[in-house]
Amino acid sequence: MTAIILIGIPASGKSSFCKARLFDTHVRISRDMLKTRYRENLLLDACIKALQPFVVDNTNVTTVERQRFITPAKDAGYRVIGYYFSSKVQDALERNRKREGDARIPDKGVLGRAALLELPTRAEGFDELWYVRMDGNGGFVIEEWNDAL
Repeated sequence: MTAIILIGIPASGKSSFCKARLFDTHVRISRDMLKTRYRENLLLDACIKALQPFVVDNTNVTTVERQRFITPAKDAGYRVIGYYFSSKVQDALERNRKREGDARIPDKGVLGRAALLELPTRAEGFDELWYVRMDGNGGFVIEEWNDAL
């Protein structure tokens, strides 16, 4: 069983990656979709009780935010994988401005999350960590985590 935690500022490619790579294999837990932390917790609990692989598609920019998912997953025997989406703030702001409707957030939302960003570490409980960046052609480049980067 795997629990995948996506990490990155808004408009860094997390949801696109999730839909392209994980849609058929993992239940998507997303506050954007579920709207409340209560619903998010209900779905997380259901996945864990059913031993269902899941992906957390939120910004998860702080260690505290990630622990809400890592701790119960590890306690239930899940393998926890983190994908950190590397993105320049200016590039994320540009992508965000191209979004429509509820998908677009105020610039201060992108800037605020960027200011809080804490890079993930294996010490948080990750079994694997990966760097992800957009390739400029609608795809993604995935590289093994290196603490020196």
